[in-house]
Amino acid sequence: MAKETTAARPATGGAALRQHVTDAITEATFAELAESGYARLSMEAIARRAGVGKAALYRRWPSREEMLTELIRQAVRDTLPPIPNTGALRTDLRRLLDTLRGQLTNATVRNIGAALFAEAHHNEALAEVLHTAVAAPRRENVRTVLRAAIDRGELPADLDLELASDLLIAPLGFRVLVLSGDSDDAYLETLTTALEAALKVAVPR
Repeated sequence: MAKETTAARPATGGAALRQHVTDAITEATFAELAESGYARLSMEAIARRAGVGKAALYRRWPSREEMLTELIRQAVRDTLPPIPNTGALRTDLRRLLDTLRGQLTNATVRNIGAALFAEAHHNEALAEVLHTAVAAPRRENVRTVLRAAIDRGELPADLDLELASDLLIAPLGFRVLVLSGDSDDAYLETLTTALEAALKVAVPR
C-alpha cells in the first residue's frame, strides 16, 4: 500500500491534504473504471477527473496496474460486511443474501465488476488480485457461517465447504450480473429456502 495511506494516527496539516488528494484519486479511478472499462482506463483521465496532475498519481503508485491493485484491495477491506451470527442457519443465510444483493445491485460495483472480471481472463495479475482480494475474503466469511451451522448440528459434519460456498454466492451473482433479473425480498426468501435444503445434502459422495 502507499505509505501515505497507512499512518496509524489521523493525518493533520499537509498530511491531511495529501489524504484528501488520495481520496479524490480513488473516487476518480473507480468512476473512470465504471464509465470507460479497464482497457481504456488512463492515468490522464483519472488525474483530470480528480483535479490533480499526473505526478500526484505517480508519487503514490508507479503504474496503473499497481494503483488498481492497491485500490481494489483497499475497497474490499472497507466494504467487507460483518459475518452474520443470529444463532440459526436460515436467518444467517438471509442476511448474507441481503448483503450480497445490496452490493451486486449497486450500479458502480456492477459496472466495475463486469469490467474487471472481463479483463481478468487476459490479465493474470488482475485475476490473482480478484481471487485473493475479492473472492477469497467473502468465501471465508461464508465458510465461517457454515462452520457455525455445523457446530450447532444444522448442517452435516462432512459438508463440502467449497461446494457450499459456491451454492451461497453463485445463484444470486448470476441472476443479478448475468441475467439482470429481479432479486426482491420474495425471491430472496425462496432462494434462502432452496439453499438451506441444498446445503443439508452438499456432502461428498
